[in-house]
Amino acid sequence: MTQQTSSRSRAARLALMIAVPALFLTSACGGAESSDDGVASVVDAPSAGKPKDGSDAAGGAAQGKSAFYDAQMKYVQCMRKNVDKDFPAPKLSGYLDWSKIDQLQQKPGNEEISKGGKGGVCTKDMLDASKLEPRRDTQKEYESMLAHAKCMRSHGVSKFTNPQLQDGNVIPGGDSHPSSPGVSQDSPTYKQARQACKGKLLDGLDGMQ
Repeated sequence: MTQQTSSRSRAARLALMIAVPALFLTSACGGAESSDDGVASVVDAPSAGKPKDGSDAAGGAAQGKSAFYDAQMKYVQCMRKNVDKDFPAPKLSGYLDWSKIDQLQQKPGNEEISKGGKGGVCTKDMLDASKLEPRRDTQKEYESMLAHAKCMRSHGVSKFTNPQLQDGNVIPGGDSHPSSPGVSQDSPTYKQARQACKGKLLDGLDGMQ
């Protein structure tokens, strides 16, 4: 994939996250503080999958995860029917496999695959699935992205920026100027760093930065 195409792919995903709060990496409330070690933290962010009243949410979380997977499969089936028959199935967690989707986007005619296909033919199904994404721990996701960003820099991608916490939301890091990229994603250094650091990202965060 070209650097420009990959940037458009991430930008499209970020635009969808901003448009649909449930898809964005948020907590129900709270801001950000800096801890003594310099890592920002979410204030009063609720734990992933746990109601505010502190009751046991194990059953509800399991049901939500199943519904999330089913909704993602509906989106996948739409994409296979209308865009590309090889569109990959979601992971068992329900999250899409963006590494495979990005590879599929290289095929002629698939340039808008990350936006729900040409004309947004499957965008509604994508957004419907996003609303069923299980609640996750914003602080853990921020720390995962931060560890990933530090790993990328330590492996030679010096301009890879840190994620940010803003009003309880995680803003992914990566390239601070996607319209004028300073991070060459086609370089051997970047590709090697990506491979070395992929384990730093929690499931569902691949491709977000």
